[in-house]
Amino acid sequence: MQPSFPSAHEAPALVSYQGRFSLLTEDGELLTLTAGEVRERLHTMPCPLVVYAPALARKLDLPPTGQPAPWLDLLELFTFVYPARPVAPTPRGLALALGLDEQSIGQAEADLLPSLLSIMLGDLARQAKAGQIELLAAFTVRLGQAGWLWSGTVAETIDLHSRLNSHGKLAEEATQPADALRVWRYLPKWEEAAQRPPPSSHPISPAEARERLTSILGSDAEIRSGQADFASVSTEAFAPRTVRGDPSIVLAEAGTGTGKTLGYIAPASLWAERNDGAVWISTYTRHLQRQIEQETKRLYPDTTTHRQHVVLRKGRENYLCLLNMEEAVNTATSRPAGITIALCMLARWATATADGDLFGGDLPGWFGDLFGHGNLAGVADRRGECIHGACAHYQRCFVEHSIRRAHDASLVIANHALVMTQAAYAQAGMSDDDESDADSNTPSRYVFDEGHHLADAADSAFSAELSGLETAELRRWLLGAEGRRSRARGLKRRLDDLVVGHPKLENPLDAALLAATALPAPGWSTRLGPDNINTPPPPDPADLSSLFPPEPPAEQPVMENPTEAFLRLLRQQVMARTAEGGKQSIHTAMECDLHPLVPEMAESGQQLARALGRIVEPLRTLAERLHARLEDDADALDATTRGRIEAMTRALRRRAISRLDAWITMLAALDQPPEPGSTPAHVHFIRLERREKQRMNEYDVGLYRHWLDPTIPFAGIMAVPAQGMLMTSATLRDQQGGTNDSDEAEIAWEAAEARTGANHFPSPALRASLASPFDYARQTRAFIVTDVDNSSIVDLSAAFRTLFQSSGGGGLGLFTAISRLRGVYDRIAPTLEQEGLPLYAQHVDAMDNNTLVDIFRTEEHACLLGTDAMRDGVDVPGNALRLVVFERVPWPRPDILHRERRIHLSGGDPKGFDDRIARLRLRQAFGRLIRRQSDRGVFVLLDRRTPTRLLSAFPNGVAVERCGLAQTARQITAFLAEQGSQT
Repeated sequence: MQPSFPSAHEAPALVSYQGRFSLLTEDGELLTLTAGEVRERLHTMPCPLVVYAPALARKLDLPPTGQPAPWLDLLELFTFVYPARPVAPTPRGLALALGLDEQSIGQAEADLLPSLLSIMLGDLARQAKAGQIELLAAFTVRLGQAGWLWSGTVAETIDLHSRLNSHGKLAEEATQPADALRVWRYLPKWEEAAQRPPPSSHPISPAEARERLTSILGSDAEIRSGQADFASVSTEAFAPRTVRGDPSIVLAEAGTGTGKTLGYIAPASLWAERNDGAVWISTYTRHLQRQIEQETKRLYPDTTTHRQHVVLRKGRENYLCLLNMEEAVNTATSRPAGITIALCMLARWATATADGDLFGGDLPGWFGDLFGHGNLAGVADRRGECIHGACAHYQRCFVEHSIRRAHDASLVIANHALVMTQAAYAQAGMSDDDESDADSNTPSRYVFDEGHHLADAADSAFSAELSGLETAELRRWLLGAEGRRSRARGLKRRLDDLVVGHPKLENPLDAALLAATALPAPGWSTRLGPDNINTPPPPDPADLSSLFPPEPPAEQPVMENPTEAFLRLLRQQVMARTAEGGKQSIHTAMECDLHPLVPEMAESGQQLARALGRIVEPLRTLAERLHARLEDDADALDATTRGRIEAMTRALRRRAISRLDAWITMLAALDQPPEPGSTPAHVHFIRLERREKQRMNEYDVGLYRHWLDPTIPFAGIMAVPAQGMLMTSATLRDQQGGTNDSDEAEIAWEAAEARTGANHFPSPALRASLASPFDYARQTRAFIVTDVDNSSIVDLSAAFRTLFQSSGGGGLGLFTAISRLRGVYDRIAPTLEQEGLPLYAQHVDAMDNNTLVDIFRTEEHACLLGTDAMRDGVDVPGNALRLVVFERVPWPRPDILHRERRIHLSGGDPKGFDDRIARLRLRQAFGRLIRRQSDRGVFVLLDRRTPTRLLSAFPNGVAVERCGLAQTARQITAFLAEQGSQT
């Protein structure tokens, strides 16, 4: 333990407060200072208590704090004392998480921090006395060795000195500091169990669904008629199927406030219990996944019972990979101390987490900002690297735990992308599961919440991309790191003893790996430009041979990498045909149609297709022969080896073969230009863009293929496994003018069926519509500001500042472009901060969206800026959200894909097609405003060109007023003040 570590008990405290800084000195004096005054004092005063050091450093215009942090950050101590407990990273959020009430919190100035410290240290002392002392001691010693600033205070609190011997070390029989990080040693193992039989098909009645809903809500609760009606109609999705490939489908629009989550949980849970099966509840956003999980606790209030019946599933890349964790721990001693601190905190969290979800789970969203985003990425399950049964930690793997829990669960909460890919893999015999018969584990009943996003999710799931990054990623998966420092081991090392000594396996593996050199080599992105292809390296100054003229070389053709050659031609075509003339902004992408092709493109594509064929065919042979070993060597294979063979066979098909087959099919389209007037099944185009997190001069180019109507493959893969589906949302239909005209209503329903894919199933969907219970005419106001030029970032910034000031905070600003969001944030954040209206922003603050929403929900006078992720699925009831400001009409992006869809899917009304998309997005944005009966709020659109025909997006009773900014601001202030006085 380093004796120089400061004690936190007498430390000063510092917080950001209303544009200035509140400082509690070591003498107990409470001061309000400017940023400059704080910077001066930091050089002389003791190390202060703070909350969220990286954010505070940014406000003080200081360099990033890094690790070990220079200040005593209470969030770091909170992470250590309460692993896996959520908290908004503000003084008020921390106080609420520690059980203080609003009156105790007060203004949340610096004098609050010592009280918070006292609570946390008291809880830490109780943990030590309750049997956790051994692990706490080991972690504290290791953190002290790494220079963690809190280690001295923690050591004093848990009385670490009494556990150290005369050499200052823990007893030999105790858990040692290095072992504390090896969390994979003491995590629980999953155990194999008999496969769950297929579920029964007993129906449930509407009356039973209503009774279950009453039970969930409690006997004293008032059941809203819309919620009970929704539960009744949802039962049709659980009716027994009568014809294979023809599921029962319910298409239900449930207005905001209907209570649709519990409305479908009631019949879903009842069906699951009666039939001993699982219902998969699918969402589009992470926000809603966690909201649904919280709602299910009303059904299963006991923690153990809830964990048994409810499982949240995500893709593998979201979870802590124990193999990556092991590598990070084993190399930590040779790397900066901050990495060890991050690993200690991750190890503490891993022992407490519910499911090991690193992103959007119970690991705080600000963890990466405090302890390093790279450390999180380093322990995540990187794409394609999972070795399944070959992993030493397979039986402790968080992903495998969730897969097996899902087998026996009643409700599985997933997302649209995972549901679609799982269904597609199951159909192709490539399930994630290790069971030989995956059909019995394939879900048969689904609830698709946020059903209006099904087409978007299907578009992403069933599209294909032949780009530099994708092809280089496949090369890395096949060949490994090729000299770079990485755990990427390559296919040969993954298979190692499975193929050694088996020529029938070694030969196709070697052939595939040799052919894989046709994929882009490291450094491919720097060779895309026309002037740097095959450029030789600069001469070595120490090489004297450069002084002598070389012998003229024999004429040898330059053999260019076939993938890189094709990518270069793609780049040439898109640069030649875009309106920008090749002057691309770093924030935008350039696109062009695939046809007509530039010269040499067709020949280059044929060469690439042949090269890809030389990779995929031996891989296909390898996969088939590996699978054949399961039968041929059945008497000699142990369970571990069988598991590895099954896992590698699936990985070959999913990670390589299916992708290569898709690319070869795409290249065949080069010789098949679309016929004029025909309706294509797919849309092909070329895109050049700078990928996020790449260096400024690195671009990626690719050939893209999307389904013209992505709900066609969605319906194709869901028709067989699904026996019943509920598709629901608050915004399924676009009803122009709110009319009850039967023709308009039919058109709206047909459009909803097209957006969800319900029209592609054999039998028509049962339609249902439940109106919102809110009195929008009384609870809301809506304005279109007529005197703001939203193309001017200066005018736009002034408008947002004025509107947020008029509401006294509680404002959500929505943008259609990240660049405008950042520009507005930079201009208005300091002013709002000075007035006690802290401003947070997606794409600016180094936090995930869940954390930003948690802060916004906690800090009643805060404001938040976001894009479409904040427009959909965010639930902030109460006074914390009382104003929504949209910077412009959310028209669809005018790209090639949208152009083709509006031509072929608009029913001859491309303008109406665009209008429907904009209206539905406006409805989603407006839906953020009112979440319960007591809510009041104002919606403002800063687009004076908004056509009247779009105003039917707003609920009946909402009168939209067009007026100037100043008048709008006055009316907002008056309306909210009036509503506040009535409340």
